Amino acid sequence: MSQDRNMKWLNNRRGIYYRNPITDIPTESTDLYDYYAEGTHQCYSLFRSKAKITTYKSLKWHMLVLRYLNDNLLDVEFASICHFLADKDNGFVTFFIKSKVLHNMIKEVLGVGDTPPRNRIRKVIFKPYTLLTLSEKLSIVGKLIGRGKKIVEDDIYECMLSLNNEKEKITINKIAKSLGCSTRTIYRNMGNQLKLEKELLNSEL
Repeated sequence: MSQDRNMKWLNNRRGIYYRNPITDIPTESTDLYDYYAEGTHQCYSLFRSKAKITTYKSLKWHMLVLRYLNDNLLDVEFASICHFLADKDNGFVTFFIKSKVLHNMIKEVLGVGDTPPRNRIRKVIFKPYTLLTLSEKLSIVGKLIGRGKKIVEDDIYECMLSLNNEKEKITINKIAKSLGCSTRTIYRNMGNQLKLEKELLNSEL
């Protein structure tokens, strides 16, 4: 059985793991969502889905984001969070990592400075605690993204996030229906990395 994340420990230390764009201006903003026609890389949202960290690369990226969002922490405080995150018993990762490897990873992250970590582009960001159903969210995403002339990977990713966030299995048919296109279009524009992420998200439901 999959171990639930110990979010209480992180929340008790007031760790920041979510932040909306700070300088990018939404093309359209409502009480329910912000829409960025050109997309934004500034939305950081860790632990949004149930998918766990499965690789060293992903673990390091999570550390980079946590460092970027919590730049007020002392190095020793940040290191403590990293050790907690990397402990399999706390429910964030699926693997064990050697102490020396973890130590070197933390050292590398601390040496990066305040450079924003690479982040996937987002176009539709729903406001926290909206009471929209999955169907309503997918309908909004489909209508907003449908304004464009071409479906791209980032559009597909938006639908995947909406489905996973509502604990729904991600399927090609559901994505295609949401975006108002054929399943063939989804297959054609879905790269290997996105296919892998789809399987990962589904495996953690």
